[in-house]
Amino acid sequence: MDTSRLAVATVALSPDLRTALKRARDLGVRGVEIDARGGLDPEQVSRTGLRQIRKWLDDEGLVASAVAFRTRGGYADADRLEARIAATKRALELAHDLGAQVLLNHIGDVPPVATDPEAEPDPQWRLLVDVLTDLGGWGHRVGATLCAEAGRVGPDDLVRVIASLPEGSLSCDVVTGALLVHRHDPAEAIEQLAGHIGYVHATDAVAGSFAGRGRAAVLGTGHVDLAAVFGTLEERGYRGWIGVETADARGGAAELEEAVASLQRL
Repeated sequence: MDTSRLAVATVALSPDLRTALKRARDLGVRGVEIDARGGLDPEQVSRTGLRQIRKWLDDEGLVASAVAFRTRGGYADADRLEARIAATKRALELAHDLGAQVLLNHIGDVPPVATDPEAEPDPQWRLLVDVLTDLGGWGHRVGATLCAEAGRVGPDDLVRVIASLPEGSLSCDVVTGALLVHRHDPAEAIEQLAGHIGYVHATDAVAGSFAGRGRAAVLGTGHVDLAAVFGTLEERGYRGWIGVETADARGGAAELEEAVASLQRL
């Protein structure tokens, strides 16, 4: 596999961004996912700070593949929603300022399809669509797109959400291990989401006895059929970033190095 498409999360390498970038360079990858909640608050990064980070990236021959902004609540969760929307907008600006095209997050629970077609729309569904439409418009303005995790939220629901939004408002982050844990076939999910995929995380997992009860696994040791995943991505013309993560928070550079080597052999 072409390693120029691989990216790693800086938080898995070091809490210090400068150190993490050096370690990412040593892994031989070209992209890094920068965490906007772990020491890089969009509200506190000055223009001078942005220039310094961009210089560090250039010095190491790296690019920001994405900015991650994992919120606690979703976008149909009314608790602290206004603050969540405002923070997401700042993070979208930060992503663009760092040269990334996508902001990675989940969108929270998606209300089920109404059983009665004559019934009024679910208020939570309407709220979710309204908020994502607003964020999509903001993303168009600043030059970055919210990229929703496909995992706990399955491909059927994500397709339904995207169809309800203005074109280009939302893309998908295909997380292969999370999809498997929630009883979705990752290769089939790619087929369903083709045309809306903004990022892919090649992760592995072991399925549990029922949806949501599996566990993360070191890449290549779980139940995800990586050959089928990459074959389907190739067939569907995906040429974007492939993110690599650790299954164990303590895995760090050693686990990432083995994961990169595993993908190189595919």
